[in-house]
Amino acid sequence: MTLPPAFLSRPIAHRGLHDRAQGRIENSRAAVRAAVAAGYGIEIDLQLSADGVPMVFHDEALARLTGRPGLVAEHDAASLGAMTLLGGDDGIPTLAEVLGIVAGKVALLIEVKDQDGLLGPDVGALEQATAGTLAGYAGPVAVMSFNPHSMAAMARLAPAIPRGLTTSAYRPSDWSPVPDATCDRLREIPDYAATGSCFISHEALDLARPRVAALKTAGAAVLCWTIRSAAAEARARAVADNVTFEGYAA
Repeated sequence: MTLPPAFLSRPIAHRGLHDRAQGRIENSRAAVRAAVAAGYGIEIDLQLSADGVPMVFHDEALARLTGRPGLVAEHDAASLGAMTLLGGDDGIPTLAEVLGIVAGKVALLIEVKDQDGLLGPDVGALEQATAGTLAGYAGPVAVMSFNPHSMAAMARLAPAIPRGLTTSAYRPSDWSPVPDATCDRLREIPDYAATGSCFISHEALDLARPRVAALKTAGAAVLCWTIRSAAAEARARAVADNVTFEGYAA
């Protein structure tokens, strides 16, 4: 399995082409439409609603983006869709809604957010819902996660969909409450082969890691996150095949 060329030919807009000043909030329908109009690839995040629907939303908690208390997982999809994102006019979209907007026009990179809480093996419900929603989607799409157990589940549930690992330097101070031992293990990307991955999306500031070079030499596509300037993009492209960006025109 290889990553389709569409993921390497155009920069990928992080959480859509969002711009709060223009009322386009991250992971919103407006941000997705803007990225499609500009011809950029799109990266989105998934969380699971209380009734088992994949929702396009980054955080577990609602507060930062909606001003409401509680967690995404405590509300059904209809309730989440009715919550207006702060600074915009949109509610929280479902994955199915975003697929309808993108409709195969650009590459769609989907991060399945960790549902275990510790990057451990307690996964499955979000992966199953994601695989079901993606069944029959004909556009260029790929899935990834920081949690390798998530991608192992996707390998079983949707083996034809390209998958990869979101990876980083795993500084323990950034990853609490994930155990230090887990950070130490994941830092060297040991699960790439076991998950049947064909790409990584690696932390831009850690692209010089030898393991990244070794994977690239062995045929892995290397994406990176998150680029916020043209200068940072130029540095990243010395290693990465493509960038995930926000805040400027990549």
